[in-house]
Amino acid sequence: MRTLLVITMVLVLLIFPSNALADIAPPAQPPGANPQPGAEGTNVRMVAETVTIAIQKDTPDGSLGIAEVTAIFTMQNLGEQAESMAVRFPVSANDGWGRFPEIKNMRVKVDGNNVAVRKITGEDPYGYKENVPWIAFDVTFPPGKDVAIQAVYTLEADGEMPFIQFDYIFSTGAAWKGTIGSASLFVRFPYEVSVLNVLPDPYNPEKVIFPDHQLSGSELKWSFTDFEPELGDNFKIEIVAPSLWQGVLKERQNVIKNSSDGEAWGRLAKLYKELAFSSRRRGFRVFDLSSDPGARMLYTLSVEAYENAVRLKPLDALWHAGFADLLSYYSYFAAFEGVDTRADAVRAMREIQTAISLAPDNPKVLEIAEEMTFYLDKGMVKTGDGYDYLWLTATPDLPTPTIDVRPETPTPETVILSTPSASPTTVTTPTAQPKRVLPICGSAFLIPLGFFLWVQRRK
Repeated sequence: MRTLLVITMVLVLLIFPSNALADIAPPAQPPGANPQPGAEGTNVRMVAETVTIAIQKDTPDGSLGIAEVTAIFTMQNLGEQAESMAVRFPVSANDGWGRFPEIKNMRVKVDGNNVAVRKITGEDPYGYKENVPWIAFDVTFPPGKDVAIQAVYTLEADGEMPFIQFDYIFSTGAAWKGTIGSASLFVRFPYEVSVLNVLPDPYNPEKVIFPDHQLSGSELKWSFTDFEPELGDNFKIEIVAPSLWQGVLKERQNVIKNSSDGEAWGRLAKLYKELAFSSRRRGFRVFDLSSDPGARMLYTLSVEAYENAVRLKPLDALWHAGFADLLSYYSYFAAFEGVDTRADAVRAMREIQTAISLAPDNPKVLEIAEEMTFYLDKGMVKTGDGYDYLWLTATPDLPTPTIDVRPETPTPETVILSTPSASPTTVTTPTAQPKRVLPICGSAFLIPLGFFLWVQRRK
């Protein structure tokens, strides 16, 4: 019986691995975090905290992006006796690959005076089993008096280009006496922020950032009062990499200076496209297009820029092909959400037909055309010596998307910002709705267990 049980458990693990629906992820960087008391049962309360994450304009080589974090904590001893302890900060975390990168340049002040810090070990702030490096420093909290603690350090971004993420852990501050009285978290950018360069939280799309948390053109703010933070209260923000957005601003000025430059419009269109879509070309930059107004705007901006590119350079096959790629990709993935994208699909075929007529042997044009036969299934079909564009002579059906793993694409170089003048082209009143390919339901892992129990009853 034990042998059969082991076999059944192995089958469960092989058939239904816990990460079956998850993508691989790049290594993570350690987050910023609140301090933790070095003694249990403390009477010291965190009365207030102000955290500023200042995203830096310049990105060092080998980095996705950095921010300078300044965290100021007002602590108050509510007891009748002074408390002396080692206050702790986590400065590392498991990056998901078994490595433990550390926060850089940690400097600490207590009541305005620099204090010495020392390395210790403690629990992983992400909940992994391994102990990780922390820093500790000694503080005495007199009864009834405020003590100011300031920590300044460099925070590395993690993520996958062109999108990066900064994290801050509030939950390590829950061990102080009572609740955290008030907390303010600022995120400052070296440029104006909008839905184009700040992404929504894909797991919590109801957490609206704009305009609720926009303090100014380049600053966001979150405020909390009387809360005892749990893991779910920890903060993260996902943005377009600053190095990329610097290029956005530069290219915007270039196009403004010379609006007749078809090459510039083409570069702009290509990069808008790559900011709207996922870094691995597997959909849009967040799971649901409907929850990301920035991605919808970027698609519209890309369409407009490609229109200018092919108008100004009508004999350039690559800009026609790039436009076709944008339209066909959108028509396929937007159909997952019930968007009628037949007009986009038809327009994509016209553009790739033009590109092939201009450069029938161009490898990039042919690569895009080949991929489009997947996106425009039954609408564009490869033949022995070319392609049949069936939907150019007949009313297209709505595409029926299927899940597929697409190859990764190179990281975009630059992108440019302007104001969209129209929404993506659509055709109303669809005749059919696209079908989603659903994953195995959550209870399917019980199938091998049911088989095991049935065998036991048969014995």
